[in-house]
Amino acid sequence: MIGLISATAAGAAARDRLAAAWPERTRVYDGPVGDAVRAAFAECEQVVCFLATGAVVRLIAPLLGDKASDPGVVCVDEGGRYAVSLVGGHGGGANELAREVGEALGAEPVVTTATDAVGMSGLDTLGLPAEGDVAGVTRALLDGEPVALDAEVPWPLPPVPFSAEGAARVRLTDRAVESLPGEVLLRPPSLVVGVGASKGAPVDEVLELVRGALRDAGLSPRSVGELATVDAKAEEPGIVEAAARLGVPLVTYPAEELAAIEVPHPSDAPLAAVGTASVAEAAALVRGGELLVPKRKSTREDGRPAMATCAVARRPARGRLAVVGLGPGARDLLTPRAKAELRRASVLVGLDQYVDQIRDLLRPGTRILESGLGAEEERARTAVAEARKGQAVALIGSGDAGVYAMASPALAEASDDIDVVGVPGVTAALAAAAILGAPLGHDHVSISLSDLHTPWEVIERRVRAAAEADIVVTFYNPRSRGRDWQLPKALAILAEHREPTTPVGVVRNASRPDGTARVTTLTDLDPATVDMMTVVTVGNTATRDVAGRMVTPRGYRWQEAAS
Repeated sequence: MIGLISATAAGAAARDRLAAAWPERTRVYDGPVGDAVRAAFAECEQVVCFLATGAVVRLIAPLLGDKASDPGVVCVDEGGRYAVSLVGGHGGGANELAREVGEALGAEPVVTTATDAVGMSGLDTLGLPAEGDVAGVTRALLDGEPVALDAEVPWPLPPVPFSAEGAARVRLTDRAVESLPGEVLLRPPSLVVGVGASKGAPVDEVLELVRGALRDAGLSPRSVGELATVDAKAEEPGIVEAAARLGVPLVTYPAEELAAIEVPHPSDAPLAAVGTASVAEAAALVRGGELLVPKRKSTREDGRPAMATCAVARRPARGRLAVVGLGPGARDLLTPRAKAELRRASVLVGLDQYVDQIRDLLRPGTRILESGLGAEEERARTAVAEARKGQAVALIGSGDAGVYAMASPALAEASDDIDVVGVPGVTAALAAAAILGAPLGHDHVSISLSDLHTPWEVIERRVRAAAEADIVVTFYNPRSRGRDWQLPKALAILAEHREPTTPVGVVRNASRPDGTARVTTLTDLDPATVDMMTVVTVGNTATRDVAGRMVTPRGYRWQEAAS
């Protein structure tokens, strides 16, 4: 919950705007400001004060305890111009909150945390528990000193400018080890604990079994990613409470799925009880991995039979492939989600000219794998291969990556051993249509005239089908130096079914500073003025030129009424 506090009418107005925008996330604190701040500080995870920064500093100073537990505090001036991350930038989430408040109120976020100021991922913002000399190693990174990464367990990380060697070190490990001087331990959620239990098994018995198994194997409890069991035990109180106390999700699987997993210690007892010869080991291994702790039973001081079993496996790291559409080129048409994925990726794969468009958005430490024109399949294979190594990868393409771009070859290479995320982008057809007017107001189709990968006979059949169906057509890849006859041929096919005066829009470099656009007709279009940076949109029989803009009515009834 986010506590909102103000002292004046102007501050209250901005406060109420934020409360209206986030009704489920915020709580307004009225009354004397000092009392309100103390109450919000004790009750909320984050606080936004619509007060002067000096006043907020004095109010919260006696309340500050530890940055790991203090709420994040953001201060907004009464004019609503700035949202200042004051306390708890990383641990309390104040830096991100300042950005969110800024977006909601039209204010400029002010973030002074050193890593954020230079666009670097902080070691305490990588999404993994961090132990050791976080401040010292972060300072080394900021000072440009070499910091080595020792990845004992492969796991996808955001970009950090690590070196092959260095006096300072970051160790990615799930082992129960203590950090050394000048070292940070990052704990990946690489361990899966499979648990089985008899009806009514006490939570303390389950917890002691799990903790003992981890301790004896030299594994860190902070790297437990989940507890896993059979569906029949999904509501077993001892297991449910054990997961809650460990702070991890409880994941369950059908008995038939667990029964198909080969395990070293099957048993008749669970087979009779829940339909699988293994619960603990099978649940730990059902998503693959290495069994680190075979099935073991709990012990009871009263000598009665054990009521719980567990096993521990190290699951393989799942790499992440984000296929990102960059839009038509204008920075303001690059979506916020695309920007977030670019900043999250530790490896970027793309065409060199597209990489140049967004190079300034990448975080320090991002590894860039770029290549020239004509290497689409190679780039797709490279991106998938990097993801399979456990990396967080962004594969970029112009427009929407799923439209004549990189998503198709990449997903043809990918399998279910990596996570794939699609990030939509504004396509060239949509960008051009917005410039031309509203040519896509009714049914429309996009057709690429490049016959490098598609036989011309197939392309021609599609053009004829669109012509006969009276569908608006946008031509991608219309003409190049080596392909100068396809566009005239396609226009001639359309002309068999449409009037010579049919509007045609020609847009080059849509949305870019050097972009051009014009509306002509099917008869007057000169194909020689078209190149590969151009999209050509041919209207249907209802499309009209209205004040120099292409307009296709949403329905034919409109056309009849207008006539």
